[in-house]
Amino acid sequence: MDKPKIIVVGASHGGHQSVLELLHRYPDADITMFEAGDFVSFMSCGMELFLENQVTDVNDVRNFRPDDLIKRGAHVLNNHEVTAINADVKSVTVRDTKNGTTQDYPYDKLILSSGVRPNSLPVPGNDLKNVFLMRGYDWATNIKAKLEDPAVKHVTIIGAGYIGIEAAEASRKAGKQVTLLDMIDRPLGTYLDPEMTDILAKELTDKGVELKLGVKIEAFTGDEAVSAVKTDAGDVKTDLVIQAAGIKPATEWLKGTVNLDKRGFINTDPYLRTNLPDVYAIGDATLVYSIPAQQKVPIALATVARREARYLAENIFAENPARPFKGVVGSSALSVFDYHFAASGLNTFTAKRADVNVHTAFYTDSLRPDYVPEANGNPQVCVNLVFDPQTHRLLGGAVLSTYDVTAQGNVLALAVQQQLSLEDLAEADFFFQPGFDRQWSLLNLAAQHALGEPRF
Repeated sequence: MDKPKIIVVGASHGGHQSVLELLHRYPDADITMFEAGDFVSFMSCGMELFLENQVTDVNDVRNFRPDDLIKRGAHVLNNHEVTAINADVKSVTVRDTKNGTTQDYPYDKLILSSGVRPNSLPVPGNDLKNVFLMRGYDWATNIKAKLEDPAVKHVTIIGAGYIGIEAAEASRKAGKQVTLLDMIDRPLGTYLDPEMTDILAKELTDKGVELKLGVKIEAFTGDEAVSAVKTDAGDVKTDLVIQAAGIKPATEWLKGTVNLDKRGFINTDPYLRTNLPDVYAIGDATLVYSIPAQQKVPIALATVARREARYLAENIFAENPARPFKGVVGSSALSVFDYHFAASGLNTFTAKRADVNVHTAFYTDSLRPDYVPEANGNPQVCVNLVFDPQTHRLLGGAVLSTYDVTAQGNVLALAVQQQLSLEDLAEADFFFQPGFDRQWSLLNLAAQHALGEPRF
């Protein structure tokens, strides 16, 4: 019997995990990964560390090197763009981006992990020099060069989400004047509720980042290179623009073949199968089941893609999988200068977008008992809990402090995944030691506060 041929499209987190799992489970399979880019598996989430000189080398900021998988028996072909699926004969058409030739490759199973692309704002001047995107190997090296260029005095960041905040912090640490622009009215407003974004907005301004929020970008202006960003609230003079204004699924090539939603995200069934036989989809370009929202939504996180890949590899040859993909919570973390936060599940913004009715409770306290001075390692910590007002089921939450409490975000993620209630969290059995925390743990206290109990 011929070896089953499995093709994986895309070399980021979902593609990488897929090949790892397939090699482990099916050593006799013929596995080929296609990657359209030249540099395989650059980790854009590590770009800030690279820009701040905290990595060994830019060529190390990657999930894997092709040889890592080739030595284990896979084929990894970079500079090969998959342009079409020929479902009737079960093959894909692949263009060699170096010489322009095309070739069809047969498959028995096909995994799409095509990922997303950064948005380039559709405004005049977006083709000027020094208008960059904050994603990928090439842009990382370009931005790094500009941050080290003394002629670049002012950097303007478009987008106050995770990537924009990272760009702003790296630019300030490089000694640049920085202006952060966004159409929403608060930084990180789609990730955190106002109590926490207020804290972080002050931190950004205290560290020298000028915030211009609630503005509309109308154009980039300049002769050959950008010299200003035109907004409906006035012009911002600048030497460099870094766009971090969201993402879009890289699925244009699938239109008319694979079922997409109106935004271009791939629709799959509960077993991660597309509408085409033996064609599956995972990762940022798909809609994934959200446990707290109880519906499918786009969640562009490496953790999501890797969990989908693990499930898919386990079930790819099952005609009737024993269980559907259970879904994800959606958890992430970020440092904003001296503050660190982690968020899991829903917040008020994402709950409203998903039409889920929620209540929230914001709690702040010292990390350790009051008899420990702040100067001795007892900073303020904040917790926001998001829950169902009827059942008290936890639907999300976030933690924030100048102390690194981000591991508490994993506790919240597990609580949401296991559908715990406020009452469960209020009584959960956590350790106490005054060198680390309070007599009741931080999350115990936050849940007790949400239930209206007296402050401990």
